[in-house]
Amino acid sequence: MNDPSPVLGSTDIPPDIALAERLFDELRHRTSDIRGVTRMSYGPGEEIAHAIARREAEALGLGTEIDAACNLYLTLPGQTDAPRIVIGSHLDSVPKGGNFDGAAGVLMGLSVLSGLVAAGRVPPWPITVMAIRAEESAWFSASYIGSRAAFGRLAAQELDTVVRAGDGVTLRQAIALAGGHVDDVALGCGHWAPDDVAVFLEPHIEQGPVLASKDMPLGIVTNIRGSLRFRRAVCRGAYAHSGTTPREVRRDAVLAVSELVAELDQAWRRLQEQGKDLTVTVGEIATDPEEASFSKVAGLLRFSLDVRSNSLATLDEFAIELKSIAATIENDRNVSFDFGPRTSTTPARMHPAVIAGLRQSADEARQPVLDMPCGAGHDAATFAALDVPTGMLLLRNENGSHNPDEHMDINDFSAGAEVLMRFCLSPPDIPK
Repeated sequence: MNDPSPVLGSTDIPPDIALAERLFDELRHRTSDIRGVTRMSYGPGEEIAHAIARREAEALGLGTEIDAACNLYLTLPGQTDAPRIVIGSHLDSVPKGGNFDGAAGVLMGLSVLSGLVAAGRVPPWPITVMAIRAEESAWFSASYIGSRAAFGRLAAQELDTVVRAGDGVTLRQAIALAGGHVDDVALGCGHWAPDDVAVFLEPHIEQGPVLASKDMPLGIVTNIRGSLRFRRAVCRGAYAHSGTTPREVRRDAVLAVSELVAELDQAWRRLQEQGKDLTVTVGEIATDPEEASFSKVAGLLRFSLDVRSNSLATLDEFAIELKSIAATIENDRNVSFDFGPRTSTTPARMHPAVIAGLRQSADEARQPVLDMPCGAGHDAATFAALDVPTGMLLLRNENGSHNPDEHMDINDFSAGAEVLMRFCLSPPDIPK
């Protein structure tokens, strides 16, 4: 049988790092904000980023497709028509965020494909780089919008009930304005079935300090935490005069929520001491600016609650604890809690054979890696939940994420791209 590829070693093709550097600079320049970058989901910044990725793919001669939800697919054919390797991440950002969150994964995939094209190399399997829409739930209060839509798993009611922060545009309107086919999304017409994807790989900057603290350039994700979220929780008490209302008759929403936060922190500590994985965050808290004042007991407080764990049982246990603590405070302080709609994601485990394949590729590239859990949500969780063999490669990030000071060293990016190239040129046997 004739080998359709040139006579080259199977894994000695360099990824095109210069292309990635150029595109990082262009993304930063064209989507910059007062600080950092802003690439709103289904908004101007995300549109610019998708147009840049498509332009580069067309220049490389790659196949390009856009699905009903405006996800972008950039494909290099393989030696066979077997199910493909998909390298994907998102191109939106949080408001005034960093330039690398999400974009690093898409550009790493493009750097691999550009390297293969330059070498005239046909990979064993087709490789598709997927630029996924609307991953950042800071915009729409729903998780994994683009990746769920790619498989026809976005619920039709979400199109009209989920609205964008800041401008109130519904998800239906946003997809339509971006040129999508909303009726097809509502009918569950996906671009892929799970069996169409042999492997999904998501390269991403780490969004915490672990790799930097251990002086490790790369991490291989073992699992992604699931979440329990209340985005629009409210505590209602009663407004009263600050100077004339005795303590025993006050219905102080500020004190009630403060007590709730303190008790939830203690519950977190207890569960952690039992060896259970958990994080608990109250990220937003505010009195009503229209009614609260310096000389009033606060009668209303709005807040959010974000709970994450790699164990669904632990999330369920914490939800029971939350209900019990809130009931006690309601009785003691004569207030009421309304936690509002509950949203959640399921913990996801990465496929053992994909983890092993990434580690082998890292060993061949002589790149040190750290096996580690991932506390942030990622589109990889959608693929894993559908039993697609899934893996994630994390890149060291010095200054955290979701902020303008995000930092990724291009040498770490290059190391990750080499690992990815080796994986794609010599994919492991991955049984489902």
